[in-house]
Amino acid sequence: MGEDLLLLGLNLAGIVVFAASGAVAAVAKQLDLFGVAVVGVVTALGGGALRDVAINEAPPIAFTDWRYPVTAATTAVVVFWIHGRVSRLRRTMLTLDAAGLALFTVVGTETALDAGIPQVGACMIGMITAIGGGVIRDLLTAQIPVVLLREVYAVASLLGTVVITACHALDVPPLWYSLLGAGLVFGLRLISLQRNWSAPTPRQSRLIRYQGRTAATGNDTKIAAITYAAVRHTGDRRGG
Repeated sequence: MGEDLLLLGLNLAGIVVFAASGAVAAVAKQLDLFGVAVVGVVTALGGGALRDVAINEAPPIAFTDWRYPVTAATTAVVVFWIHGRVSRLRRTMLTLDAAGLALFTVVGTETALDAGIPQVGACMIGMITAIGGGVIRDLLTAQIPVVLLREVYAVASLLGTVVITACHALDVPPLWYSLLGAGLVFGLRLISLQRNWSAPTPRQSRLIRYQGRTAATGNDTKIAAITYAAVRHTGDRRGG
């Protein structure tokens, strides 16, 4: 009973946070009220729906428990009306997003473990639960998903899942490893933001840099190519 209440509380807290982040992104794209609500709900419930599909929980709990969609939709609508205040709180939103990442990492991993999923699979499902809604949010708002950029986001979630599954195997009480896993994800995400930590990216080759320069020059490149062709044509005629 205590574990069920803990999971419910973590779920609802994560839903509020992610619904708010989705709504803010939708408002920034100037979507209407319905669009903001849709993006907020999908952001909040998308990761959990993917988790339930992965553990063969049908239908997903987001469709069977009214508290989840109602919480997400209410949060999105509230953000729609007070978005002016929320948008100015960028640092607060990043902090809340980190909290949502941590909460959903814990919930997804614990749910997978309770369903009998092996440890490696539980880690993957926990990470998908945490980042799935954000990926859908970014795609709906025409953004490159943050997990594919340089920021330490999915990596933080993955490390949290590893800690949780390890503690679970060692029979650590759920409350303790939930707090430990969430604290690790939350702290790592915030520290990476403050110190601009990022995952490695490939070095640009000469070809990529050349293509970037030619794309940047635009019409100048076309003019140069046309001039070169004209000069070459004139030279060929004189040589003939």
